[in-house]
Amino acid sequence: MTYDRLVCANCAAPVSEGRCPVCRANRERLQQEYGFAGWNPMALIALLVVLIAAVALLAHQTV
Repeated sequence: MTYDRLVCANCAAPVSEGRCPVCRANRERLQQEYGFAGWNPMALIALLVVLIAAVALLAHQTV
């Protein structure tokens, strides 16, 4: 789950927008604890596809 779907209990806005000090503090904490938490899910899927393609290319080169 990415933190862009979390809602702040203090201001009822998405935490990713950082509207209040509580949102900003939690956004920073989440970014430090979970490096990929702020990434867009499509970006993670694209990264995974690139990594799989690189492994497939390396496997093809060794055969």
